[in-house]
Amino acid sequence: MIYFDNSATTKPYKEVLESFWKVSEDFFGNPSSLHGIGGKTERLLSQARAQIAGLLGVDAEEITFTSGGTESNNLAIKGTAFGYKNRGRHLITTAVEHASVRESMHQLEKHGFSVTFVPVDKEGRVNPEDIRKSITDETILVSVMHVNNEVGTIQPIMEIGEIVRAYPKVLFHVDGVQGAGKLPLDLKKAGVDMYSFSAHKFHGLKGSGGLYVKKGIKLEPVLSGGSQESGRRGGTENPAGAVAMAKALRISLDKRADKYPVLLEIRKSLVEGLGNMAGIIVNTPNGGAAPHIINFSVPGIKSETFVHALEEQGIYLSTTSACSSKKKSASSTLIAMNVPDDVAGSAVRISLSYENTLGEAIEVLKEIEKTVSRLGRVLN
Repeated sequence: MIYFDNSATTKPYKEVLESFWKVSEDFFGNPSSLHGIGGKTERLLSQARAQIAGLLGVDAEEITFTSGGTESNNLAIKGTAFGYKNRGRHLITTAVEHASVRESMHQLEKHGFSVTFVPVDKEGRVNPEDIRKSITDETILVSVMHVNNEVGTIQPIMEIGEIVRAYPKVLFHVDGVQGAGKLPLDLKKAGVDMYSFSAHKFHGLKGSGGLYVKKGIKLEPVLSGGSQESGRRGGTENPAGAVAMAKALRISLDKRADKYPVLLEIRKSLVEGLGNMAGIIVNTPNGGAAPHIINFSVPGIKSETFVHALEEQGIYLSTTSACSSKKKSASSTLIAMNVPDDVAGSAVRISLSYENTLGEAIEVLKEIEKTVSRLGRVLN
């Protein structure tokens, strides 16, 4: 089996699973309980919070644990909208955001907020000046992803952060789900006020995530309940998931320091190999893209057909994002990049991790070429 669908989810590290099991067995108390068992669990939760904060270069009190990227994005966007609606009711995002951002914005529109969806260029990148031009006296939030989950385009977060700094009442949220553990981003230097991340994207466990919230920001809770997570998120915390996430992030950052050049070599091999194949169009930009995501199309062959054909050979890729793949519609990101409908409708995504090898890439290229030839003959 060759697993090249790591942007959908990653396989948990063995050490991560061991951590989760040990904490679940030995520290099963409710961290809000007053007795000793609860106290031990609460201290372990605090340690995990401090470890994640240290890895992200922020303070422990600025980390809020959530169930994953979708909840983190919802909390950042809706929490800002309802927490700061007295400042204004206008939000800004881009045309290529993840569904959890896009649909949160659409939901807010039904509640009287206005949203500007800034367009992107043919490489899927937003022009920071378009962000600046969209800011009004009513603007309270700018939300831009770090790495696009479908084509891998890196957004100019530093430049956007510099622009937003000039507007003190505007907050800056970054969806870092596809960047955390893979690409460096100095949150403080970039002027980021909120940053979403999800454990299962960097070999942690599903159901665990977090949101960095800069000191002083008051978000309206999306999940009402107890006073957990500094009042930002009601509900009993998941200490085992938090500890496992801290370990996964640490291991991922260690592997990035050690294996990043290898990942670049694998990417280069795949991009060059795909670019040299007849009947294939590479949609991911040559420059300014994350090394772990490569999007390509095989016009004339539906993406679902192509993905299942490769699965029969033990190779696992994906169509669009996992959250949208079952809708059987063309990628909204590629459409926003002005990619023709037939090309967008035949898009396939390769997504890598530091566990993949150059040998796997070479094998996948061979099978892709065979599959294009075989399906092309069948369909024609």
